[in-house]
Amino acid sequence: MTSALRIFSNPAVASAGVIVAAIALGLPAAAASTVSGSVELMNSQDPLVRKHKDYSGVVVWLEPLNGSAQRAASGEPRPAQMIQKNKRFTPHVLAIPVGTAVSFPNFDPIFHNAFSNFNGQIFDVGLYKPGSSRTVEFKRKGLVRVFCNIHPQMSAVIVVLKTPYFAVSDKAGTFRIQDVTAGQYELHVFHERATSETLRALERKLTVENAALEIPPVVLSESGYLQVEHKNKFGKDYPPVAEEQPVYTGVRK
Repeated sequence: MTSALRIFSNPAVASAGVIVAAIALGLPAAAASTVSGSVELMNSQDPLVRKHKDYSGVVVWLEPLNGSAQRAASGEPRPAQMIQKNKRFTPHVLAIPVGTAVSFPNFDPIFHNAFSNFNGQIFDVGLYKPGSSRTVEFKRKGLVRVFCNIHPQMSAVIVVLKTPYFAVSDKAGTFRIQDVTAGQYELHVFHERATSETLRALERKLTVENAALEIPPVVLSESGYLQVEHKNKFGKDYPPVAEEQPVYTGVRK
């Protein structure tokens, strides 16, 4: 069940830029707010969480309700990047609005092949050499789990959102969603090691009235999470690890 959360703050005058933009569009000026807070991960088996209290990688976003004003998009979404280096995707968790083009540059001295078989958006950029890059445009909202067809230890998550109001928590667990127009929203949270039931229980209705709003801490349990080994892009187990060469051809036997 979605619960309600109403937060108030002192009135604040909208920034000059927001007022000018609103006047130019013939719309009433509205103050832009910053919604901030923190997350804490509980019952985790991840050593970074247990030993170092690393609460990064939690996506928090606001979806407008009941015709609440939504920030107008200023042109095309900004391009994003997920690099491949040291056999890792960085950032490990990336949140983007629908329509964003994400590049996957290869900074390793070996070949890579980023792909996703998840229905958030299925893609396969193919095998490409060191120093090159491939780009994918994400056209619909959803969860995209990204892997490399050569290196099974490489994984990442792209959360594609149909809202401009989102943030990803840092190591301390803090997040800031900026330039939120006053209105009613539903708060959503995503964490890759949380069950769908846990995430649904964290949904809240939120009323944003003015600036500098801080929501109560979000406590997120990883209890019930089970890690499942993924397959390669052909739906098969990865072959045994062999010595890699930059001239890898990607030919299947």
